[in-house]
Amino acid sequence: MKTSSFFVALLLLSLTSSDLFVQTRGFNFGINYGQLGDNLPSPSSVAALIKSLKVSKIRLYDSNPDILSAFANSGVEFIIGTRNEDLPSLKDASNAQRWIQQHVQPYISRTKIICIVVGNEVFDSNNPQLTTSLLPAMQSMYNALVSQGLAQKVTVTSAHSYNVIASSYPPSSGAFRQDLIQYIQSILSFHAQTKSPFLINAYPFFAYKGNPNQISLNYVLFQPNSGSTDPVTNLHYDNMLFAQIDAVYAAIKRLGHTDIEVKISETGWPSKGDPGEIGATPQNAETYNSNLLKRIEQNQGTPAKPSVPIDVFVFALFNENLKPGPLSERNFGLYYPNGNPVYNIGLKGYLPGMIGKSNSNVLSINFVVFLLPFFMFTWEFSRY
Repeated sequence: MKTSSFFVALLLLSLTSSDLFVQTRGFNFGINYGQLGDNLPSPSSVAALIKSLKVSKIRLYDSNPDILSAFANSGVEFIIGTRNEDLPSLKDASNAQRWIQQHVQPYISRTKIICIVVGNEVFDSNNPQLTTSLLPAMQSMYNALVSQGLAQKVTVTSAHSYNVIASSYPPSSGAFRQDLIQYIQSILSFHAQTKSPFLINAYPFFAYKGNPNQISLNYVLFQPNSGSTDPVTNLHYDNMLFAQIDAVYAAIKRLGHTDIEVKISETGWPSKGDPGEIGATPQNAETYNSNLLKRIEQNQGTPAKPSVPIDVFVFALFNENLKPGPLSERNFGLYYPNGNPVYNIGLKGYLPGMIGKSNSNVLSINFVVFLLPFFMFTWEFSRY
């Protein structure tokens, strides 16, 4: 009797320490869900994948109704976006009202939409019409949310490429490009008034690719390295991403604001690239993203903002075969479209009907471990 009871207790211990129970908590990071591919899984399948990954936030570059419907009652927080080409029309209050009525109102009661990104990397377009339309479109969208009683639930912002930064080293010298200050100054005032975040797309990969002889690979991959010390603040940096974030904070402060949070709307590392794209390998992508997730799990802040945990959206969920540009652009995904991971960063997820071999084994082992205590309990009680 004592032996069988001990065996049951041992099995319960193995159950509670198995992956089935270890992976019950969510990961406090976001993933960019791009859709530039002709072989991507259905939104309902992706919803199952995200649920199995325990990812808490998703960023879309549009407001795809099929995706928003597929994630109904999932609890996943959504950032949705407008197209750059729609900015001129969204300056008009009635158009902004219609956009909210069509793209937010039908879904927000069941799908947790928390933010609208008005345009992506607009200042990189070199299009004066888009540049001058950005802030008015943001204001119109915010006013539309206010009029429909949604401004307390949904924030309005825009996502910028790191090209808006003219100086980033050392981080305390961070400054925006002089030709953009007239626009960014007003955008920052909008953020301060509406308490919305400033979003930046930051990729240490591009910095390393452009200057591999001067930039330490370990520094950009969060690997052990000597790092660098900012001579003005005396703050020490052991990775480039944190230095980039603090440079943005310094640039914002230079324009008179200290109350705006910086969030990373995109960062990642490609697993493959053209011959000239130095560093684009599966090993480096795995190292960058796995080390980044460890920093996120530890709720780390940057040296200049140690009490503010970094808020990051990893780019991207899938490899997207229709993305233009160099080979790397089509190989930023954590997963292949068939649901298999491109590399292992410790996330265990699966697509329905497309479970990879390693994931199948994990699930099978967990299932067996789950059943064993049940049978042992049945046997134990049958003896009474």
